Amino acid sequence: MTTHRPDPPAAGPSLAQLLRLVGPGALEVVAAPRGTEVPVADVVLHDPGEERDGGWSAAGLVLLAVGVEAASPDAEDVLRAADRAGAAAVVLRGGGRGPRSALLAAAERGRTALLTRHRDCDWTAVLGRLRTALAHCAVSGSPALDALRPGDLSGLANTVADLVGGAITIEDPQSRVLAYSRLDHEPDPMRRLTILGQQVPRWRVAELRESGFFQALWSTDDVVRRPADDRYAERLAIAVRLGGEVLGSIWAAADGRPLAEDAVAALRTAARAAVPHLAHHRSWGRAAAREREEAVHALLTGGADPERAAGIAGVEPGRPYAVVVAEAYDSRALGAAGGGGAGEQRVLDVLALQAAAYRPGSVTARSGRRLFVLIPAWDGGGGGGDGGDAGGDPARRLVATARPVPHSVVFAGAGPVAADLAGLPGARETAELVVRVLRERAASVPAASVVSAAAALGEVASEVALLRVLDRVEPLWEGQSGPVHAMVAHDRAHGSEYGESVTAYLDAFGDTGVAARRLKVHANTLRYRLRRAHELFGVDLADPVGRLLADLGLRLARRTG
Repeated sequence: MTTHRPDPPAAGPSLAQLLRLVGPGALEVVAAPRGTEVPVADVVLHDPGEERDGGWSAAGLVLLAVGVEAASPDAEDVLRAADRAGAAAVVLRGGGRGPRSALLAAAERGRTALLTRHRDCDWTAVLGRLRTALAHCAVSGSPALDALRPGDLSGLANTVADLVGGAITIEDPQSRVLAYSRLDHEPDPMRRLTILGQQVPRWRVAELRESGFFQALWSTDDVVRRPADDRYAERLAIAVRLGGEVLGSIWAAADGRPLAEDAVAALRTAARAAVPHLAHHRSWGRAAAREREEAVHALLTGGADPERAAGIAGVEPGRPYAVVVAEAYDSRALGAAGGGGAGEQRVLDVLALQAAAYRPGSVTARSGRRLFVLIPAWDGGGGGGDGGDAGGDPARRLVATARPVPHSVVFAGAGPVAADLAGLPGARETAELVVRVLRERAASVPAASVVSAAAALGEVASEVALLRVLDRVEPLWEGQSGPVHAMVAHDRAHGSEYGESVTAYLDAFGDTGVAARRLKVHANTLRYRLRRAHELFGVDLADPVGRLLADLGLRLARRTG
């Protein structure tokens, strides 16, 4: 006969809370005689040796029975022993055969919930996710911090910055930057170097190690202070720990003004609140980041089930969003095919951090040398209305952030605000056209003169409209022949300049003097070329239709010429 221990005190989150945070696809509830609202005190690995100890108690624990499959004969013994010890739940490895009927019957008669692990999620991942969920349920004492989405390190950095009154950087134990708070003005030199390099410079790490600062930071649970000196502002730092393991650290820097009086207390609170976020990042940060990026791409391309994609990406379905597109280039290889080289990826890393720090709820995704950013627009009440060009300011901030990176050129374009999920693909397509306008402008000047640029739709609306027209006309134009086609073919075959001369004449509204000066030729030379274009190919610039066709055809020719 099974002997039951009394229910453990309600001193922890419920099993249902943990399962919601872990998310679907990892664990399946096979049986829960008491429901899933039972409190959970901890998540531990099941040790069969403990069962033989007469005083073994597992009250409130979730036991991971590593090596025990639900279909094996041992599964029933493990479940019965856990039930006698008062465990909240037992997790067994799932299998193709499913649980045995005897195991299901034992589960229904007992009080301990029976869960199975999905075969594609290993025990390390299950333990990490459950521990992370458990840590996330711990109350930090700050409603703003407790309300953050799991793993939202940028939101954490911005919230802590507001509490501390300074600039926040969140780092892993190897001094690599995981997130930083928004840049409201020029950072001090050290913070700039750290952000641009995405890690603390090696010489600075060596300096902090040799001075004993890191030893003090890693050996205490309290805040460690580094006073201001001639070079850098005051710094406060605190380690973030999960049990005996250091997950990372939070750094606060005086940001143009002294830190708040209660900055130290705020950092202590932030370190507690940061545990689930850093644990989340460590446990399934890469997989979750890939899933979020795929969800963002699905939203921007109009993929199936936008509501589900929005939930994964952290996008609020009923909120308007601006879409910004940024392209990064190595200035030493402008115009080269392909993209996504190491230098360009480094720039995208910096831009992604800056975009995430710009406004709470901003999300990003990459494709080659391109970064997509979804930025929540202000709701319109209480000032700060974004209007149609809400992404203009963040686009310019992205460009400003990239300027100090050596050999980098960034073009950033902002589309109109999308009122809902259905409007995101159109906003993305418009933002890409804005970037194309900036890129084509850059193509008209020598490579050495190209600089980063940003624009919102309102600043280049006519050029964007022209690109749309040319994109639709191009397939039809390529399938035809005529005077302009013949002129372009002759120029490409013989190196003549009839097309260039006609373009200059059209751009100057028929003023041959102005056009000749732009071409740096005599006006009579230009007149001769225009006359010969008419004689040889039939390009008649006296006819309005002829001028229109010449303008369209030559613009299309420059795309491939």
